[in-house]
Amino acid sequence: NFHIFHPSLFRRNEGASRVIGTLLGTTDKHSVEVTNCFSVPHNESEDEVAVDMEFAKNMYELHKKVSPSEVIIGWYATGYDITEHSVLIHEYYSREAPSPIHLTVDTALQSNKMNIRAYVSSQMGVPGKTVGVMFTPLTVKYIYYDTERIGVDLLHRTRASASRTNGLTTDLAQVASAAGRVQEMLSTVLSYIEDVLSGKVMADNSVGRFLMDLVNKVPKITAEDFESMLNSNINDLLMVTYLANLTQAQIALNEKLVVL
Repeated sequence: NFHIFHPSLFRRNEGASRVIGTLLGTTDKHSVEVTNCFSVPHNESEDEVAVDMEFAKNMYELHKKVSPSEVIIGWYATGYDITEHSVLIHEYYSREAPSPIHLTVDTALQSNKMNIRAYVSSQMGVPGKTVGVMFTPLTVKYIYYDTERIGVDLLHRTRASASRTNGLTTDLAQVASAAGRVQEMLSTVLSYIEDVLSGKVMADNSVGRFLMDLVNKVPKITAEDFESMLNSNINDLLMVTYLANLTQAQIALNEKLVVL
């Protein structure tokens, strides 16, 4: 049975096996892009599932005021498998979106990572008689912006911390860390080239073509010109920082004078 009820629920009830929610995003002819989501309270038992659809409707109406371009494209659930209740929930979202997708997120880390799988449903069976639903897997591709990658890398570094915490680094420290990684990669490339030249390792033509493309993409500039350009950019950055701090100090001084 599939029930719709109004009372507010917690995000995850005690004893609940999974969490479900609505997926928001955009669609085109060839792909579906998930850009946002929100959880929907629900209860599950052996013979029925109850979902707070009034809550889901209100959340979607509020979200449209902030991001009107994002529409309902499906729903997600934590877990690795698709259950019988998934068919009932998917039936509701079929009324909210054409060909909705179902996303499963393996929070139990059964394969030592948080697998994300996507499905689309299609009917199967004999027309006029017993008709079932089959979930067909889709290709999932992870896309992120550079700003999002910074946050993910910061969270990843907490794995090596005993306290599971990690603070933000300064811009200069970020540049130093990036330069260190580039130097390590260059050292690996040089070691490989030396081993090939000395005969320790067999040459790989595909690697050679990649290295040739990399060398051709590097602009040709003398060390003196590069040093002059770098110093000029640093001076410009320091000037902008100084002017920004000066403006901030002047605003703070004006606020004090107004109060007096």
